[in-house]
Amino acid sequence: MADKIKILISEEDVDKRIKEVGEQISKDYAGQEVHVICVLKGGVFFMCELAKRISLPLSMDFMSVSSYGAEKQSSGVVKIVKDLDEALEGKNVIIVEDIIDSGNTLSYLVEILKKRNPKSLKICTLLDKPERRVTDVKVDYVGFEIPDEFVVGYGLDYAQKYRNLPYIGVVEE
Repeated sequence: MADKIKILISEEDVDKRIKEVGEQISKDYAGQEVHVICVLKGGVFFMCELAKRISLPLSMDFMSVSSYGAEKQSSGVVKIVKDLDEALEGKNVIIVEDIIDSGNTLSYLVEILKKRNPKSLKICTLLDKPERRVTDVKVDYVGFEIPDEFVVGYGLDYAQKYRNLPYIGVVEE
């Protein structure tokens, strides 16, 4: 049986907001280079679209982390599944995420990456669920603040389905 998906944020609104975030990053780092780190898998759709809208020299890398294992709830233990290919020393680093809720994984990642001596380290997320936050994480660039609902699309999945939706939707029971 197919799930019913209610559109929360339209494709047009997602595109418009990503363009605005890309312009803000370009303004904030004018005359400099940025190194974006995509947190896989969900962040890849957002990062690719964001990178196209940053008008600066840009490099990118990918990282995969897990705090879930085979469970539906976070174990609280973050495991690096795929580490970065490049050193961060002296680089303006922006971690790109699809969604931030509890903040546990990002808090851990920030501490790990700070030890690699980047020039700067910021966080950019497409979606932010601040009411779910249990760890204080400073998010520098936010696409949309959303309510505490289970969302899919634009990289976010439900049992590996719906990542390719061009909008953000809510799975309805």
